[in-house]
Order: sequence, then structure tokens, then C-alpha cells
Amino acid sequence: MPEYRLLTIWRIEAPLEQVYAVVLDSTRWPEWWPSVYKVEQTAAGDAAGIGSVRRYSWQGRLPYRLTFDVHATRIENLVAIEGTARGDLEGTGRWHFSRQGPVCVVSYEWHVRSTRGWMNLIAPLARSMFIRNHAWIMGQGAKHLARRLDAALLSQENIDLSGSNLNRRGSTPLPVKTLRHR
Repeated sequence: MPEYRLLTIWRIEAPLEQVYAVVLDSTRWPEWWPSVYKVEQTAAGDAAGIGSVRRYSWQGRLPYRLTFDVHATRIENLVAIEGTARGDLEGTGRWHFSRQGPVCVVSYEWHVRSTRGWMNLIAPLARSMFIRNHAWIMGQGAKHLARRLDAALLSQENIDLSGSNLNRRGSTPLPVKTLRHR
């Protein structure tokens, strides 16, 4: 199965505490993130949320929807949220949060493989299209998170960490001027 190791970095001019709270509350993502079709909690976990399971359904620009469960394995207040995914995609997702003055830096690393036969079959030809779709979905998240917080989105960067030549060229920060939102 083809693997995808993708990193997205958002820089938002907003308090870390606000950004973290909105990202942590993923059951409400469909209210503001257009690519998130549905999120439902299927297991509660402990008081901090460790062990909770949420089922996510996503749809980007491409004509298919992906659904997978994420089991929370680490939740460190204002620092990190991590989980393992099972379903149409399997692997790990890691959110990390930090500050640079008034700017909140959010990084999301997504290390997954598809379990859908048709996706695996066409992956040698469609890999870059799948990666661009992921970048578009994450761009929608950044833009709408900034709007939800009435904050400025300063930049978004998408990087393919797998080391393929195409994606080393594809690790392009988006211009700041096109991303300013208030």
C-alpha cells in the first residue's frame, strides 16, 4: 500500500489558547471546515480525552469521501493532539501547537496509507493528485479557522515528507498576501 507522509503548517495571528480549543473540539469541525462532512464520537475516553474515538468523514475537491476512526493517544494541553486512524485511511495524525509572539503556529503531520483498493491501484498515477487534494482540504481548514477566530491567516505550507522528487518541489508556502483574513 502506498504511504503518504504529509506536513501542513499554519501561521495564524491568534492566541494559542483559542486556536488549540477550536482544533481540539473536532466534533464541531463541520460547523466551520467545509471539507469535514461529519464527525461523531463513538467512544469517550478518559477525562482528558485519551482513548476517545471519533469517526471522521471528509470530502475534498475529488469526487469521493473518506471515512476513518481516530483513536486519541496523546492530548497535551496547548502542545499536542495525536491519534491513530483506522478505516479508509490507516496511520497516525499529530497536531502540534506553538507560539511565535502573537502568532500561533500549528503543524499537522499525517502519516497514512489507503486501505481502499481502487485508490491503491491508481496511486502510482494519482499520488500527486491525492496530495494536492489533501493540501486543498488543509487550506480550507486554515482559512475557515482564521475566519472563525476573526484572525489573520498569515501563511500555510504543505510538505510531502516522503522524499519523492515531485513533492520536494511541491513543498511551497502559499503567499502571505493571498491568505490574510480578518
